[in-house]
Amino acid sequence: MVTKRDYYEVLGVSRDASDEDIKKAFRKRAFECHPDRNHEAGSEAKFKELNAAYEILSDRNKRDAYDRYGHEGGEGDFGRDFEGFGFGGLGDIFDAFFGGTGTNTRQAPQRGADLRCHLNISFEEAALGCEKEITAMRTEVCTMCRGLGSKPGTSPTRCPACDGAGQVRREQRSVFGRFINTTVCNECHGRGQIISDPCPQCRGIGYQKQKRNINVKIPGGVDDGFQIRLSGEGDEGGRGASRGDLYVALSVSAHEYFTRDGNDVLFELPVNFAQAALGAEIEVPTLHGSHKLKIPAGSQTGSVFRLKGQGIPHLRDNGRGDQLVELAVITPESLNGEQRRLLEELAKTLGPAGRKKPRT
Repeated sequence: MVTKRDYYEVLGVSRDASDEDIKKAFRKRAFECHPDRNHEAGSEAKFKELNAAYEILSDRNKRDAYDRYGHEGGEGDFGRDFEGFGFGGLGDIFDAFFGGTGTNTRQAPQRGADLRCHLNISFEEAALGCEKEITAMRTEVCTMCRGLGSKPGTSPTRCPACDGAGQVRREQRSVFGRFINTTVCNECHGRGQIISDPCPQCRGIGYQKQKRNINVKIPGGVDDGFQIRLSGEGDEGGRGASRGDLYVALSVSAHEYFTRDGNDVLFELPVNFAQAALGAEIEVPTLHGSHKLKIPAGSQTGSVFRLKGQGIPHLRDNGRGDQLVELAVITPESLNGEQRRLLEELAKTLGPAGRKKPRT
Protein backbone atom coordinates (compact mmCIF):
# COMPACT_ATOMS: atom_id res chain seq x y z
CA MET A 1 0.00 0.00 0.00
CA VAL A 2 1.35 3.42 -1.00
CA THR A 3 1.54 5.93 1.84
CA LYS A 4 0.42 9.43 0.88
CA ARG A 5 2.55 12.35 1.93
CA ASP A 6 1.18 15.06 4.13
CA TYR A 7 -0.45 17.70 1.93
CA TYR A 8 1.10 20.58 3.84
CA GLU A 9 4.50 18.98 3.22
CA VAL A 10 3.68 18.57 -0.50
CA LEU A 11 2.95 22.29 -0.83
CA GLY A 12 5.78 23.26 1.49
CA VAL A 13 3.63 25.32 3.88
CA SER A 14 2.90 25.18 7.59
CA ARG A 15 -0.44 23.98 9.02
CA ASP A 16 -1.42 27.52 9.97
CA ALA A 17 -0.72 28.84 6.44
CA SER A 18 -3.27 31.33 5.09
CA ASP A 19 -5.31 30.74 1.95
CA GLU A 20 -3.08 33.20 0.12
CA ASP A 21 0.07 31.37 1.28
CA ILE A 22 -1.35 28.09 -0.01
CA LYS A 23 -2.25 29.65 -3.33
CA LYS A 24 1.21 31.20 -3.77
CA ALA A 25 2.95 27.94 -2.84
CA PHE A 26 0.87 25.95 -5.29
CA ARG A 27 1.44 28.42 -8.09
CA LYS A 28 5.21 28.33 -7.57
CA ARG A 29 5.46 24.55 -7.43
CA ALA A 30 3.01 24.03 -10.29
CA PHE A 31 5.32 25.89 -12.62
CA GLU A 32 8.32 23.95 -11.35
CA CYS A 33 6.95 20.45 -11.83
CA HIS A 34 4.38 20.80 -14.63
CA PRO A 35 5.09 18.11 -17.29
CA ASP A 36 5.21 20.76 -20.01
CA ARG A 37 8.23 22.29 -18.34
CA ASN A 38 9.78 19.57 -16.24
CA HIS A 39 10.69 16.55 -18.36
CA GLU A 40 12.29 14.56 -15.55
CA ALA A 41 10.94 11.12 -14.71
CA GLY A 42 8.13 11.30 -12.16
CA SER A 43 7.19 14.94 -12.87
CA GLU A 44 3.66 13.93 -13.85
CA ALA A 45 3.15 12.02 -10.59
CA LYS A 46 4.46 14.99 -8.61
CA PHE A 47 2.11 17.30 -10.42
CA LYS A 48 -0.87 15.06 -9.65
CA GLU A 49 0.15 14.95 -5.99
CA LEU A 50 0.47 18.73 -5.96
CA ASN A 51 -2.99 19.14 -7.48
CA ALA A 52 -4.47 16.74 -4.95
CA ALA A 53 -2.94 18.72 -2.10
CA TYR A 54 -4.17 22.04 -3.45
CA GLU A 55 -7.67 20.70 -4.14
CA ILE A 56 -8.03 19.82 -0.44
CA LEU A 57 -6.20 22.69 1.24
CA SER A 58 -7.71 25.44 -0.93
CA ASP A 59 -11.24 24.42 0.06
CA ARG A 60 -12.09 25.47 3.61
CA ASN A 61 -14.48 22.56 4.33
CA LYS A 62 -12.16 19.92 2.86
CA ARG A 63 -9.20 21.43 4.70
CA ASP A 64 -11.05 21.26 8.03
CA ALA A 65 -11.94 17.61 7.40
CA TYR A 66 -8.34 16.85 6.42
CA ASP A 67 -6.99 18.54 9.55
CA ARG A 68 -9.33 16.37 11.70
CA TYR A 69 -9.23 13.01 9.92
CA GLY A 70 -6.27 13.12 7.54
CA HIS A 71 -6.51 11.65 4.03
CA GLU A 72 -9.60 9.62 4.84
CA GLY A 73 -11.61 12.67 5.76
CA GLY A 74 -10.44 15.24 3.29
CA GLU A 75 -10.54 13.57 -0.12
CA GLY A 76 -14.19 12.68 -0.62
CA ASP A 77 -14.74 11.87 -4.30
CA PHE A 78 -11.77 13.86 -5.49
CA GLY A 79 -9.62 10.86 -6.25
CA ARG A 80 -12.12 9.49 -8.75
CA ASP A 81 -12.68 12.87 -10.41
CA PHE A 82 -8.99 13.54 -10.76
CA GLU A 83 -8.29 10.42 -12.77
CA GLY A 84 -10.12 11.85 -15.77
CA PHE A 85 -8.64 15.31 -15.50
CA GLY A 86 -6.52 16.36 -18.48
CA PHE A 87 -3.47 18.51 -17.98
CA GLY A 88 -3.67 22.05 -19.24
CA GLY A 89 -0.64 23.92 -20.49
CA LEU A 90 1.37 26.36 -18.44
CA GLY A 91 -0.63 29.13 -20.03
CA ASP A 92 -3.81 27.64 -18.56
CA ILE A 93 -2.31 27.73 -15.07
CA PHE A 94 -1.27 31.35 -15.55
CA ASP A 95 -4.76 32.31 -16.78
CA ALA A 96 -6.41 30.53 -13.85
CA PHE A 97 -4.50 32.63 -11.33
CA PHE A 98 -4.44 35.98 -13.13
CA GLY A 99 -8.01 36.24 -14.33
CA GLY A 100 -7.87 34.53 -17.74
CA THR A 101 -10.81 32.42 -18.81
CA GLY A 102 -8.90 29.96 -20.94
CA THR A 103 -7.22 29.64 -24.30
CA ASN A 104 -8.46 31.20 -27.52
CA THR A 105 -7.15 29.67 -30.71
CA ARG A 106 -9.20 31.78 -33.07
CA GLN A 107 -7.26 32.65 -36.19
CA ALA A 108 -7.46 36.26 -37.30
CA PRO A 109 -7.92 36.95 -41.02
CA GLN A 110 -4.63 36.20 -42.73
CA ARG A 111 -2.76 38.87 -44.67
CA GLY A 112 -2.22 37.94 -48.30
CA ALA A 113 0.96 36.13 -49.29
CA ASP A 114 3.93 38.06 -50.65
CA LEU A 115 4.97 37.32 -54.23
CA ARG A 116 8.38 37.49 -55.91
CA CYS A 117 9.50 37.82 -59.51
CA HIS A 118 12.65 38.63 -61.52
CA LEU A 119 13.15 41.39 -64.05
CA ASN A 120 16.07 41.82 -66.47
CA ILE A 121 17.08 45.38 -67.31
CA SER A 122 19.94 46.96 -69.23
CA PHE A 123 22.96 48.74 -67.76
CA GLU A 124 21.57 52.14 -68.84
CA GLU A 125 18.12 51.39 -67.39
CA ALA A 126 19.65 50.49 -64.04
CA ALA A 127 21.86 53.57 -64.02
CA LEU A 128 19.34 56.17 -65.20
CA GLY A 129 16.03 54.63 -64.09
CA CYS A 130 13.09 53.47 -66.16
CA GLU A 131 9.52 52.21 -66.02
CA LYS A 132 8.72 48.61 -66.89
CA GLU A 133 5.61 46.47 -67.10
CA ILE A 134 5.69 43.01 -65.56
CA THR A 135 3.16 40.18 -65.56
CA ALA A 136 2.32 38.49 -62.27
CA MET A 137 0.00 35.63 -61.33
CA ARG A 138 -1.71 36.48 -58.06
CA THR A 139 -4.71 35.43 -55.99
CA GLU A 140 -7.71 37.75 -56.28
CA VAL A 141 -11.35 37.74 -55.29
CA CYS A 142 -13.38 35.57 -57.69
CA THR A 143 -14.97 37.76 -60.35
CA MET A 144 -18.02 35.49 -60.64
CA CYS A 145 -19.10 35.12 -57.00
CA ARG A 146 -17.24 38.20 -55.67
CA GLY A 147 -15.69 36.19 -52.87
CA LEU A 148 -18.90 34.59 -51.55
CA GLY A 149 -18.01 31.15 -52.88
CA SER A 150 -21.59 30.41 -53.91
CA LYS A 151 -22.93 30.02 -57.42
CA PRO A 152 -24.45 33.31 -58.67
CA GLY A 153 -28.13 33.38 -57.74
CA THR A 154 -27.58 31.32 -54.59
CA SER A 155 -26.46 32.29 -51.11
CA PRO A 156 -24.43 30.55 -48.40
CA THR A 157 -26.35 29.31 -45.37
CA ARG A 158 -25.45 29.90 -41.76
CA CYS A 159 -23.31 27.13 -40.31
CA PRO A 160 -25.39 25.14 -37.82
CA ALA A 161 -22.36 23.93 -35.90
CA CYS A 162 -21.16 27.40 -34.85
CA ASP A 163 -24.34 29.39 -35.59
CA GLY A 164 -22.42 31.59 -38.02
CA ALA A 165 -19.70 32.59 -35.57
CA GLY A 166 -16.95 30.63 -37.29
CA GLN A 167 -15.83 29.44 -33.87
CA VAL A 168 -16.82 26.73 -31.44
CA ARG A 169 -16.60 27.38 -27.68
CA ARG A 170 -16.03 24.47 -25.36
CA GLU A 171 -16.14 24.75 -21.58
CA GLN A 172 -14.00 22.62 -19.30
CA ARG A 173 -14.00 22.63 -15.54
CA SER A 174 -10.91 21.68 -13.60
CA VAL A 175 -9.20 22.21 -10.28
CA PHE A 176 -7.94 25.50 -11.70
CA GLY A 177 -11.40 26.83 -12.43
CA ARG A 178 -13.55 27.15 -15.55
CA PHE A 179 -11.81 27.18 -18.92
CA ILE A 180 -13.36 28.23 -22.21
CA ASN A 181 -11.49 27.03 -25.26
CA THR A 182 -12.41 28.71 -28.56
CA THR A 183 -11.42 26.95 -31.78
CA VAL A 184 -12.12 27.38 -35.48
CA CYS A 185 -15.27 25.56 -36.54
CA ASN A 186 -14.48 22.30 -38.36
CA GLU A 187 -17.66 22.43 -40.41
CA CYS A 188 -17.25 25.86 -42.02
CA HIS A 189 -13.49 26.32 -41.40
CA GLY A 190 -14.03 29.69 -39.76
CA ARG A 191 -16.24 31.26 -42.45
CA GLY A 192 -19.46 30.92 -40.47
CA GLN A 193 -21.27 29.80 -43.62
CA ILE A 194 -21.92 26.55 -45.46
CA ILE A 195 -21.77 26.62 -49.25
CA SER A 196 -24.13 24.00 -50.66
CA ASP A 197 -23.96 25.19 -54.29
CA PRO A 198 -20.35 26.30 -54.91
CA CYS A 199 -19.30 28.80 -57.57
CA PRO A 200 -18.19 26.93 -60.72
CA GLN A 201 -15.35 29.37 -61.35
CA CYS A 202 -13.59 29.23 -57.96
CA ARG A 203 -15.17 25.97 -56.71
CA GLY A 204 -16.43 27.60 -53.57
CA ILE A 205 -13.12 29.06 -52.45
CA GLY A 206 -14.04 32.65 -53.25
CA TYR A 207 -10.63 33.35 -54.78
CA GLN A 208 -8.92 32.60 -58.08
CA LYS A 209 -5.56 33.09 -59.79
CA GLN A 210 -5.42 36.06 -62.15
CA LYS A 211 -2.73 37.29 -64.51
CA ARG A 212 -2.08 41.00 -64.00
CA ASN A 213 0.13 43.52 -65.77
CA ILE A 214 1.80 45.79 -63.21
CA ASN A 215 3.91 48.90 -63.82
CA VAL A 216 7.22 49.07 -61.98
CA LYS A 217 9.08 52.35 -61.56
CA ILE A 218 12.80 51.67 -61.26
CA PRO A 219 14.83 54.52 -59.76
CA GLY A 220 18.19 55.48 -61.21
CA GLY A 221 21.17 54.00 -59.42
CA VAL A 222 19.91 50.46 -58.76
CA ASP A 223 22.34 47.59 -59.21
CA ASP A 224 22.25 43.87 -59.95
CA GLY A 225 20.33 42.01 -57.21
CA PHE A 226 18.47 45.09 -56.02
CA GLN A 227 14.90 44.37 -54.85
CA ILE A 228 11.89 46.66 -55.27
CA ARG A 229 8.83 46.24 -53.04
CA LEU A 230 5.43 47.00 -54.53
CA SER A 231 3.13 47.40 -51.53
CA GLY A 232 -0.29 45.74 -51.86
CA GLU A 233 0.44 44.04 -55.18
CA GLY A 234 0.65 40.50 -53.77
CA ASP A 235 -2.08 37.94 -53.07
CA GLU A 236 -5.49 38.94 -51.75
CA GLY A 237 -5.89 38.66 -47.98
CA GLY A 238 -8.48 36.45 -46.31
CA ARG A 239 -11.82 37.89 -45.17
CA GLY A 240 -10.95 41.53 -45.70
CA ALA A 241 -7.32 41.36 -44.56
CA SER A 242 -4.71 43.42 -46.42
CA ARG A 243 -3.04 42.20 -49.58
CA GLY A 244 0.52 40.94 -49.61
CA ASP A 245 3.38 42.71 -51.36
CA LEU A 246 5.17 42.00 -54.62
CA TYR A 247 8.98 41.91 -54.56
CA VAL A 248 10.79 42.45 -57.87
CA ALA A 249 14.43 41.27 -57.98
CA LEU A 250 16.51 43.01 -60.66
CA SER A 251 19.12 41.44 -62.91
CA VAL A 252 21.30 43.99 -64.74
CA SER A 253 22.88 43.06 -68.07
CA ALA A 254 26.55 43.82 -68.75
CA HIS A 255 27.36 46.81 -70.97
CA GLU A 256 29.34 46.61 -74.17
CA TYR A 257 32.11 48.94 -72.94
CA PHE A 258 31.05 50.46 -69.61
CA THR A 259 31.68 48.78 -66.26
CA ARG A 260 30.49 49.91 -62.84
CA ASP A 261 32.43 50.63 -59.66
CA GLY A 262 29.97 51.85 -57.06
CA ASN A 263 28.54 55.02 -58.57
CA ASP A 264 31.51 55.50 -60.89
CA VAL A 265 31.62 54.30 -64.49
CA LEU A 266 34.84 52.87 -65.91
CA PHE A 267 35.61 53.28 -69.61
CA GLU A 268 38.72 52.27 -71.57
CA LEU A 269 39.60 54.70 -74.36
CA PRO A 270 41.83 53.37 -77.17
CA VAL A 271 44.21 55.96 -78.75
CA ASN A 272 47.00 55.66 -81.32
CA PHE A 273 50.68 56.59 -80.99
CA ALA A 274 50.22 60.03 -82.47
CA GLN A 275 47.29 60.99 -80.23
CA ALA A 276 49.13 59.86 -77.12
CA ALA A 277 52.38 61.57 -78.12
CA LEU A 278 51.03 64.83 -79.56
CA GLY A 279 47.88 65.17 -77.44
CA ALA A 280 44.35 65.28 -78.76
CA GLU A 281 40.75 66.22 -78.02
CA ILE A 282 38.44 63.22 -78.32
CA GLU A 283 34.66 62.76 -78.00
CA VAL A 284 34.07 60.21 -75.19
CA PRO A 285 30.71 58.43 -74.75
CA THR A 286 29.05 58.68 -71.33
CA LEU A 287 25.70 57.63 -69.89
CA HIS A 288 24.56 61.23 -70.29
CA GLY A 289 25.78 61.87 -73.84
CA SER A 290 29.16 62.47 -75.47
CA HIS A 291 31.77 64.50 -73.62
CA LYS A 292 34.98 66.13 -74.95
CA LEU A 293 38.16 64.90 -73.28
CA LYS A 294 41.51 66.69 -73.72
CA ILE A 295 44.43 64.26 -73.75
CA PRO A 296 47.73 65.98 -72.97
CA ALA A 297 50.81 65.27 -75.07
CA GLY A 298 52.95 62.42 -73.85
CA SER A 299 50.10 60.47 -72.22
CA GLN A 300 50.86 56.83 -71.48
CA THR A 301 48.83 53.62 -71.42
CA GLY A 302 47.03 53.36 -68.09
CA SER A 303 46.64 57.12 -67.61
CA VAL A 304 43.26 57.83 -66.01
CA PHE A 305 41.13 60.94 -66.52
CA ARG A 306 38.09 61.80 -64.42
CA LEU A 307 34.90 63.25 -65.89
CA LYS A 308 33.09 64.79 -62.93
CA GLY A 309 29.39 64.02 -62.54
CA GLN A 310 29.22 61.78 -65.60
CA GLY A 311 28.66 58.58 -63.61
CA ILE A 312 25.67 56.84 -62.01
CA PRO A 313 23.12 58.77 -59.91
CA HIS A 314 23.13 58.15 -56.17
CA LEU A 315 20.11 56.09 -55.23
CA ARG A 316 19.12 58.15 -52.19
CA ASP A 317 20.24 61.69 -53.05
CA ASN A 318 20.72 64.01 -56.01
CA GLY A 319 24.44 63.47 -56.57
CA ARG A 320 26.13 61.43 -59.29
CA GLY A 321 29.35 59.53 -59.52
CA ASP A 322 32.13 60.18 -62.03
CA GLN A 323 33.31 58.52 -65.21
CA LEU A 324 36.90 57.31 -65.14
CA VAL A 325 38.56 57.14 -68.56
CA GLU A 326 41.64 54.95 -68.84
CA LEU A 327 43.90 55.32 -71.87
CA ALA A 328 45.02 52.32 -73.87
CA VAL A 329 47.67 53.17 -76.47
CA ILE A 330 47.09 50.76 -79.37
CA THR A 331 49.98 49.37 -81.40
CA PRO A 332 48.92 48.94 -85.05
CA GLU A 333 48.98 45.32 -86.18
CA SER A 334 49.77 46.16 -89.81
CA LEU A 335 51.24 49.17 -91.66
CA ASN A 336 51.21 50.26 -95.30
CA GLY A 337 54.40 51.32 -97.01
CA GLU A 338 54.08 55.03 -96.30
CA GLN A 339 53.25 54.50 -92.64
CA ARG A 340 56.23 52.21 -92.22
CA ARG A 341 58.57 54.72 -93.88
CA LEU A 342 57.38 57.55 -91.66
CA LEU A 343 57.76 55.49 -88.51
CA GLU A 344 61.23 54.41 -89.50
CA GLU A 345 62.23 58.04 -90.01
CA LEU A 346 60.74 58.89 -86.61
CA ALA A 347 62.53 56.00 -84.96
CA LYS A 348 65.90 57.33 -86.19
CA THR A 349 65.26 60.67 -84.52
CA LEU A 350 63.98 59.21 -81.24
CA GLY A 351 66.89 56.91 -80.54
CA PRO A 352 66.69 53.98 -78.04
CA ALA A 353 63.82 54.06 -75.55
CA GLY A 354 66.01 53.48 -72.50
CA ARG A 355 64.83 52.42 -69.08
CA LYS A 356 61.83 53.79 -67.24
CA LYS A 357 62.79 56.30 -64.54
CA PRO A 358 62.45 54.88 -61.01
CA ARG A 359 59.79 56.35 -58.72
CA THR A 360 61.02 58.83 -56.12
